[in-house]
Formats: sequence, structure tokens, C-alpha cells
Amino acid sequence: MSVFTDKELDYLAGQRLGRIATVGPDGQPHVVPTSFRYNAEYDAIDIGGLRMSQTKKTRDVQRTGRASIVVDDVLPPWQPRMIEVRGTAAVIPAGGKALGERFEDTLVRIRPTRIVAFGIDSGDTHARSVSAT
Repeated sequence: MSVFTDKELDYLAGQRLGRIATVGPDGQPHVVPTSFRYNAEYDAIDIGGLRMSQTKKTRDVQRTGRASIVVDDVLPPWQPRMIEVRGTAAVIPAGGKALGERFEDTLVRIRPTRIVAFGIDSGDTHARSVSAT
């Protein structure tokens, strides 16, 4: 059983771009667009890219063990939807190519501890703490 609702999983499956947030050693936030996918085996969000092992986001995750991702869009005329996933994060040395054939094999995996959703299950905001198993 997933920590995500069925509607949240459907939404994530239909999106291609998110924004990962990490914190640098100076305490400054760092937010960048990124590719992602839901990983059903680990009930987690996997994040990949062309040079993942060389990026600031990867160094930040290695140092802190934490990251967040926001996936959002707006349906016409004005129906914003989004999911924010906060959690523990790890740099994984293999699996990144599953997100894109040109991607490096290194990826970042976020295991949810908090999920905030808006406009997915209803028009309301739903926030909850979760425990990924």
C-alpha cells in the first residue's frame, strides 16, 4: 500500500517535470527543475538527470539526507494543482537511466515523510505526515 492516494499517483504519472529543493552548507535553499518518476517498489520519488553525480542537489542530499520536490501545473481557466513531497533522501548509484536513456545512472531518491497536495483529490489542500515503509 502506497503513502500516496490513487489520485496523487495518477497525477504524478501524468507529469514530467518537478522542482527539487535542497539546502546548501551555507543554509541557503537551492531549487531547480528536474525530471522524476514515482518508484512503486520503494514508494518513493526518484530524480534523475544528465550529470547527477556532479550536481549541487546531489552534494546537498549526500550532506543532509533531506530533500523536497514540488510537481505542479494549472488547468484552464485557473485550476492549480500540486503535490509537495518532503522527506529523507539518498543518492543511489544505479537506476537513473530508467528516467531517460541519456541520463546518468546516479539518482536521488526521496522517501516521503510529508505530503501536501492541492487540487488533486479535491479543490482543498491536504497535508499529512506519512511513514514510508
